[in-house]
Amino acid sequence: MDQLTLGIGTRLQHTQFGPGVIVGVRYAVYLISFIHHGIKEVDKNDSHLDEILPENVTEEIETHSEMEKSLLKILRLWGGQQEVVALGDKWKGGIMVLQPGDKTVKPKEVPVEAFFHKIVMARDRLRVLEQQINGHKSLSDEDKINLQQYITRIYGSFTTFNVLFKNKEHWFVGEKGAGE
Repeated sequence: MDQLTLGIGTRLQHTQFGPGVIVGVRYAVYLISFIHHGIKEVDKNDSHLDEILPENVTEEIETHSEMEKSLLKILRLWGGQQEVVALGDKWKGGIMVLQPGDKTVKPKEVPVEAFFHKIVMARDRLRVLEQQINGHKSLSDEDKINLQQYITRIYGSFTTFNVLFKNKEHWFVGEKGAGE
């Protein structure tokens, strides 16, 4: 086994610990997460260690950050899990009233929580769209940048709703705030 080519994500088989995946690389050892034994430090020259070569693998090499992006994309698309975003305390239990200019038409009342949920869902879908654009294999870098600029402008249009968020780290940020 060629020790120089092994990196994070490489699947291995150890005669004592069984199957595992490299989760960290140090100078002389691998940090390997074994299915039945947890994370162990294993010497890079351990003769009981064999690489498991997966079938149908392309020659493309993913970097650690590309693997993270791929994992995040999968989790967002299939996990059904969403980031918990808190509504500002002063808005809880509130009602948003849409008063038409025509006084013969009845106003529409919408609970602030329901409106806030729609805003957060729109933001989450924009994030998934960003990931799909950035990971798209057929788009040129120029196309990706152009589409990303549109999304940034959409975020800018949503900054009005930042007042609803409890925590500033969840705010929408447009072009002016992106460099700050």
